[in-house]
This record gives sequence, C-alpha cells and structure tokens, in this order.
Amino acid sequence: MRISMTAIVVVVIFAIVLFGAKRLPDVARSLGQSLRILRSEAKAMKTDGEPAAPPAAAPVSEGSPAKTIQSAPGASSTARPVTEAEGEGRR
Repeated sequence: MRISMTAIVVVVIFAIVLFGAKRLPDVARSLGQSLRILRSEAKAMKTDGEPAAPPAAAPVSEGSPAKTIQSAPGASSTARPVTEAEGEGRR
C-alpha cells in the first residue's frame, strides 16, 4: 500500500487546522512518549514468562534464615536483604 504525496499533505493540513500550529510539537512529543512506553511494556510482557536469574546469596546468620524484601512487580531493582533495623521494627 503506497501513500501518495497529496494524501500526506491533506493529513498535515488537517492536523494543523485541528490542533493548531502551536500545539503540534506537544502532540508529537506526547505521541512519542506513548509509543516508547508501549514498546517497553510489550518487551516486559515478552520477558515476563522467562525465568529470572537467581538473586545473589545474602550472608546468613547462624540463628535464623535470611529474610528478603521482594521488589514490586515491574520494578527494575531486585530483592534485597532485610537490614537489622528493618527487621526489628516489624516485631
């Protein structure tokens, strides 16, 4: 399917009339951001089913097993060990 030059000119003129010349850069910028977000979410959905690399082993004290704080779904950081201050505040 080929788009002729006249069709492109008609669409551009229609966009200028509909949005105004001052708002077109803002509309284009927000459209670009939306496309970036859509691409990153699609990529995250593809990699969602793959097994993640196991987290690094935290040092374990002799008396109790190591506790970790899980990261939120979709977060870029991984789980981290609970510090002593956090562990005592939850009792």
